[in-house]
Amino acid sequence: MALNKKGSRHIIVDGIEYRWRIRRKPTYMQGLCWTPMTYAVEAANADQPGTTLVVTTGQTHPSNWLVLEAGPIRPAHVAAGIREAQIQGWDPTQAGSPFQLDRSVGFIPQP
Repeated sequence: MALNKKGSRHIIVDGIEYRWRIRRKPTYMQGLCWTPMTYAVEAANADQPGTTLVVTTGQTHPSNWLVLEAGPIRPAHVAAGIREAQIQGWDPTQAGSPFQLDRSVGFIPQP
């Protein structure tokens, strides 16, 4: 799975360039604030597509339908997620299924 270049942002973590993106529209579950927002990360300069990192955050999607306030995902959050995923075994150069990183501790779904 490769990320669309349009709408993605670049970040350099420990000398490696990555591209990350938040889904523009929330999923049905995210729209109702039943599940937290996710974003995807991949190596930006890889010759061949590798494993995509999917990070589940602890906050609601900014475009949720309940108009609940959502905090921003800052580059520091993305960098911390990348480092944590690498510690857990994510290798962005290896092909394979998306690597899931759950950072949603403290998320409270809305009834």
